[in-house]
Amino acid sequence: MNSKLITFYILAFIMSGCITAQEDLTFEEYNPTPTLVVPEHIIKKAKFPFIDVHGHQYNMSEQDLAPVIEAMDTLNMMIMVNLSGRSGKTLEKSVKNIKDNFPNRFVVFANVDFDEVGKKDWAINAANQLEQDVKNGARGLKVYKSLGMRNKDTNGDRLAIDDVRLNPIWEKCATLGIPVLIHSADPKSFWDEYDADNERWLELKTHPRRKRDADDPAPWEQIIKEQHSMFKNNPNTIFINAHMGWYANDLGKLGNLLDEIPNMNVEIGAIIAELGRQPKFANKFFEKYQDRILFGKDSWKPKEFPTYFRVLETDDEYFPYHKKYHAFWAMYGLDLPEPILKKVYYKNALRLIPGLDKSLFKD
Repeated sequence: MNSKLITFYILAFIMSGCITAQEDLTFEEYNPTPTLVVPEHIIKKAKFPFIDVHGHQYNMSEQDLAPVIEAMDTLNMMIMVNLSGRSGKTLEKSVKNIKDNFPNRFVVFANVDFDEVGKKDWAINAANQLEQDVKNGARGLKVYKSLGMRNKDTNGDRLAIDDVRLNPIWEKCATLGIPVLIHSADPKSFWDEYDADNERWLELKTHPRRKRDADDPAPWEQIIKEQHSMFKNNPNTIFINAHMGWYANDLGKLGNLLDEIPNMNVEIGAIIAELGRQPKFANKFFEKYQDRILFGKDSWKPKEFPTYFRVLETDDEYFPYHKKYHAFWAMYGLDLPEPILKKVYYKNALRLIPGLDKSLFKD
């Protein structure tokens, strides 16, 4: 039989419906429904009231907070820490909005503008403004990933996270007794080669702006090293390392860092999928470092919180993350014991963040 005839029969077979074009699915499109049948526990509301230490409400100075509270109540979220408090008058308005409406359910962290480092009296003025923000109701300082990646000094040079000119800020936080929640860099895979070996290939394919050259704006290892150096150089300041410092995929390394840097704590925002694929090791990690881990989510999308509850509270097997491009693997529950859950959900936050209403929690 010649090749033309073979082609004719194949096309006829396809057109008859016996073979479909779905055989040409791309990896981006392929998202099968598992046939595995195992017990599952869909948890819509956390077992204990919790504090989200990594929340963002970008217009809290003016927004109606009632719909946010309504959603929080469905989740059992007792307090949201709004890290986008900004500074000055904007922060004051946010605090007033909270006090006038829901005085015990929200707190704000202040933010510092690092773009003018190098300007005369910048450190003094920034530290004084931070102190005023705390007097006006801020309960901590949030540092965005722009420090170490986008912020430049007055000479146009990249501002390193451990630049000594920033020390007055960290020292002021220690004096005021407020924590610093800091996000540095992004997952290391964003700096790695964009090829078949990159575990974040799908995310970088669908979100190409996240890809970075190896030294854009500096190597990942350098940015992270600067952060750790800053922690060590300011031992009296309490730090909460956002996203587990991007070491949730290497808990052994993260454990060594926690041992080495006693003033560093971590929160679990946006990395729950990493914990869910190593339930046994993660369970042991939470047991050992139960006093150093806080609950955080990052983006305010109430429908995504149940994934966190399921990973932390159940022993469910083989269930999906809510974003395939972020984590195409299945997850498993850690089944944390209640004493550890309470610490992660609220006790550690109550200890580290001043001024939270402890009466909202039973113990």
